[in-house]
Amino acid sequence: MIDIHSPSPGPGRPKDPAKREAILAAAQVLFLGNGYEGSSMDAIAAEAGVSKLTLYSHFKDKEALFCAAVKATCETRLPRRLFQLEEDCAIETLLLAIGNAFNELVNSPESIGLHRAMIALATHNPALVRMFFEAGPQQLLADLEQLFAQASSRGLLQITEPRRAAEHFCSLIKGARHFRQLIAYDDITDSTTPTEHVRDAVGVFLRAYGR
Repeated sequence: MIDIHSPSPGPGRPKDPAKREAILAAAQVLFLGNGYEGSSMDAIAAEAGVSKLTLYSHFKDKEALFCAAVKATCETRLPRRLFQLEEDCAIETLLLAIGNAFNELVNSPESIGLHRAMIALATHNPALVRMFFEAGPQQLLADLEQLFAQASSRGLLQITEPRRAAEHFCSLIKGARHFRQLIAYDDITDSTTPTEHVRDAVGVFLRAYGR
């Protein structure tokens, strides 16, 4: 399996963290705005204000940079602290917070554009699509799986298969709205607000998995 978490830096001087952050920020802007094929390493280097040599000293190739940018975007929109189960945690409040953050991320124009690009690439670049899934959606499922296992062990939820529950949660949050977004279908009859949708989805989830 491809290691997408920490591209190996080459030999030489220690890497400048500020330049790495600038490269990641530029990559997020261009990849999310122009798609994978519409973003060149030259353009990313120019956007970041670094040389191509500096860019390649931090990320070995375009694929590694793309995965790092996807992972950074997910961690910004869905920070790991959201998945921490505190001692006095109200599980419904926690699920609402995660659900609202995930709903906002997955239905954002940038995310919709990126999903469309991945669908278009699926037949002739399946390796890249797999890397995208492992850098983004797969990590979210893993975080939810761990959270649900902990919540079940503490008696906050009743879950025997945390991975399946994580998939159910994500599917409920995405709902039909996400598919309508993907195909640019504007349903003017849907007056449900994103917050109401998430509240409904969390309610269904708790009826299935609540104590």
